[in-house]
Amino acid sequence: MSTLITLFIVITSLFVYSESITSRADFPQGFTFGTASSAYQFEGAVNEGNKGLSIWDTFTRQPGRILDFSNADTTVDQYHRFKDDIDLMKDLGMDAYRFSISWPRIIPNGTGEPNSEGIEYYNSLIDALLEKGIEPYVTLYHWDLPQILEDNYQGWLSKQIVNDFKHYAFICFQAFGDRVKHWITFNEPHGFSIQGYDTGIQAPGRCSILGHLFCKTGNSSVEPYIVAHNILLSHAAAYRCYRTYFKAKQGGQIGIALDSKWYEPISDADEDKEAAHRAMDFSIGWFLDPLFFGKYPLSMKKLVGERLPEITPQMSKFLVGCLDFIGINHYTTLYARNDRTRFRKLILQDASSDTAVISTAYRRGVPIGEQAASRWLRIVPWGIRKLVNYVKDKYDNPPVMITENVFAGMDDKNKPFTTLNKALQDDKRIEYHRDYLSNLSAAIREDKCNVRGYFVWSVLDNWEWNSGYTVRFGLYYVDYKNNLTRIPKASALWFKSILRLNSDLQSQL
Repeated sequence: MSTLITLFIVITSLFVYSESITSRADFPQGFTFGTASSAYQFEGAVNEGNKGLSIWDTFTRQPGRILDFSNADTTVDQYHRFKDDIDLMKDLGMDAYRFSISWPRIIPNGTGEPNSEGIEYYNSLIDALLEKGIEPYVTLYHWDLPQILEDNYQGWLSKQIVNDFKHYAFICFQAFGDRVKHWITFNEPHGFSIQGYDTGIQAPGRCSILGHLFCKTGNSSVEPYIVAHNILLSHAAAYRCYRTYFKAKQGGQIGIALDSKWYEPISDADEDKEAAHRAMDFSIGWFLDPLFFGKYPLSMKKLVGERLPEITPQMSKFLVGCLDFIGINHYTTLYARNDRTRFRKLILQDASSDTAVISTAYRRGVPIGEQAASRWLRIVPWGIRKLVNYVKDKYDNPPVMITENVFAGMDDKNKPFTTLNKALQDDKRIEYHRDYLSNLSAAIREDKCNVRGYFVWSVLDNWEWNSGYTVRFGLYYVDYKNNLTRIPKASALWFKSILRLNSDLQSQL
């Protein structure tokens, strides 16, 4: 891209949004701004460094699973280009980088001895970040389970996974904990419990909806609850392992990153208010209630019954208190209506329909917010403020990190005939950034919500799971047809303007 085009984008963006630019001054001193990624979506190098197969390596080879029939064998090649990508983060003014470690790259066989090449790669990545003054935030599990564990004992469906995950976590704490002070055990356990074991649209692709029409095996009404239960026990095992063997010397913190929409009652009727509450119970409450109160939400117990695994008194003591901070991945906001007929439950017999909630983006024909490129995603800035207030009120205002996807909520369709100039001028994303940050700032300053940081998904366009390369979430455009060249979008330059001093920005012009 020519220098003239770059300058045009910078000047245009700053002119249009100069009166509403947010800055670090709108957030508390020490507030962390960062960007986030996952190993499977960014690294590539699937057959390098003695990496083992993951369930996603297998899943992408199944016909019809990925919208554009692509895979993540190369994706944006961060395995080889991480130093250049770190330079981009540094230039943007980012304080931190949240990335995930690939379990099959660290332990190709799922358990046993670690892979020295995998250890060496992440050591190099961590050291490069620290050299640029960027704090590493490490996610231990972002969906890429070693395939061998799925083959040996069905992965997250078995209690054996708890000990294997603890062993993997121990290796990571031991190898990297002298420099990594912020750990996230799991990314979006609700998402992969439902999508991997109820709807079957993500790895390992298990479900029983409509008589196994979409999946070869599974039980959509039972397996998501077993998986989530084993995830909770694995999280607590890793947390207590760190507290026992590493905390005193390393001084780090451990959290979990939970995906949660905000559900707004569609009316003032009590039944719809209760429906919205149930929707929150079956999403963020599913995981936070056991870690704060030692039990599943009452609404889940009533509606799921014996299919919900028991939390014994011993388990309750094991789970409670196993959090130093909460990570929240927020995408969108929807209306919630009570499902009186339970027709969906009758037809599908799956976990998602247990909530007895109908969620919708419309009320009396009016959308709750503008639609992004993904049909399910609505732009509703006030939803993030209500969500963090909900966490403050219910869980006594714990430390919260927005670990993903407020900015990422504005994706673009990857249209083959869109000109480069048009793709780079993403004004809609800038508006989105501005409005969500404004609501988050108000939640902190006015509502006293204990939010400590904010991570953008993502610095680069990347391979987006089932959508493949059909959407773009990055602040930087990746030219997949030209050596994966990274090109700043207008949103990257706008974001830089709110993180850097005005004098730094003026020097670019």
